Amino acid sequence: MKTKLTTMLFLASAMMLRGQAPFPNKDEIKQFMASKTCIVLEQDQFSFYNADIKKAVETYWNITPYEFIDTDEFATRRRNPAYSFIVLTQTDYENDKSGTRYNFLNLLQGKNVSKLGEMPEVCAIPLSLAGNDDDDYSYKLGAILFFMQKHAQKIADDPSITGRRYLRYYNANTPQVKQKKIIVRQNDLAAVISSIDKIKAIYPYEIEIVEEEAIVKAIEQKTPNTLILHSVGPAEGKSAGWRFNMLIGTDDSDMYYYQQYRITRADINGLLPDDLKRMAR
Repeated sequence: MKTKLTTMLFLASAMMLRGQAPFPNKDEIKQFMASKTCIVLEQDQFSFYNADIKKAVETYWNITPYEFIDTDEFATRRRNPAYSFIVLTQTDYENDKSGTRYNFLNLLQGKNVSKLGEMPEVCAIPLSLAGNDDDDYSYKLGAILFFMQKHAQKIADDPSITGRRYLRYYNANTPQVKQKKIIVRQNDLAAVISSIDKIKAIYPYEIEIVEEEAIVKAIEQKTPNTLILHSVGPAEGKSAGWRFNMLIGTDDSDMYYYQQYRITRADINGLLPDDLKRMAR
């Protein structure tokens, strides 16, 4: 699945980034490891994202020194390899007639190139549906930042494994899922598996439906052998767009599962029976 290329565009909420950004080579990932990471804040001074990302970075970011900057400063610094950047962007996809856009959290390395989409992309995580409340992801930002750092370290350790540019690379870890406990919010389950009894009929391993606070606690305490679900897609009742489902470890910050699929029915959204079947293999 490809996205349409465009020039960089600053918006009040996010930047548009379309197209597959280049994977960093060994010199660029070395530059990242030696860089100062600039967290680019939204132009809206009342942005909830700004408050959420500041809190999460101050608590969980430790792989590089960091600094918070605005979009004007990003435009000045982005060509300098002494800096890397955490940037909130929006992406839409070719052949998606619904025109659905998604917020992504991108970790980019500074480089003297003309377009945002030409900057080396260390990591990009789908964050939420564009326009949705930050509450959809804010409580999981710690786990997402932990994963991005773990991912960057793996690239630095062996930049020759270019398959890491795609998150589906981490499906190599999926056989380990059934040895761990999955915790998930009720809202992130498809209606057909909305209870533990329905889940157990497909997936006989450990899984628990919990409140948001339990997920926050697991991330903060790095609860052993526990996986949280990060699910991104259209709101309930929508029958178009894409859904992204990921499992991230709270103790080791690894990704254990990644699936991306087109939504064709309004009642089939969230974590699906097919996801459980893949995990149970």
